[in-house]
Amino acid sequence: MSITLSQTSTQRTLVRAALAGVVFGALAAPWASAQGVYRTVGPDGKVTYSDQPPPANGKASVVGGASAGAAANPQLPLELRQVVNRYPVTLYTATDCAPCNTGRNLLTARGVPFTEKTVNSAEDAAALKRLSGETSLPFLSIGGQQIKGFSDADWTQYLDAAGYPKQSVLPSGYRRPAATALVATQPVQAAAAARPNAAPARPPVQPAETPVTPPTENPAGIRF
Repeated sequence: MSITLSQTSTQRTLVRAALAGVVFGALAAPWASAQGVYRTVGPDGKVTYSDQPPPANGKASVVGGASAGAAANPQLPLELRQVVNRYPVTLYTATDCAPCNTGRNLLTARGVPFTEKTVNSAEDAAALKRLSGETSLPFLSIGGQQIKGFSDADWTQYLDAAGYPKQSVLPSGYRRPAATALVATQPVQAAAAARPNAAPARPPVQPAETPVTPPTENPAGIRF
């Protein structure tokens, strides 16, 4: 079920048929979030997204990409840990998103270790669009496979193909990592201080006041 991604029964049948007849190795194909998208804020406040790391004198936050937390968790049974290492699962959600909750419940009930990234701000939405090409939620990645919208049957097909157990084999003490924002901003360090003999900078010109527009209910433009 997805409010933003409509699929006809014929389309779903074709998807499932393709899954049954195609080797699942395609899930290992690289995509944007496999190595992360870097979000950098320059000294002038300009925000840029790139798959290249920032200069040595700068800092950036890594957007997207699967967390190593689940894959490196020694609590997981060996067989499950091997699947997680090969096809890590990342779920992108938002507040008050019913399909997101349903998808999360499916993964939790099945015992799939996953990383959850929340998309609740305009910056998060921009990063999600960079990763998936859309701002629709939920958005799921299994290894290199991207799944937009929620469908119980489709998600189950992909998890089966990846080799995730059909029933939970998680140890009783397992605790899933807490969800974190998709974008965690770390501003780039300012340029070196001006030389002592440099002329003092002119005071900035204050812009004219403009009317404040009341915020909309969904400033990020996120669709469910």
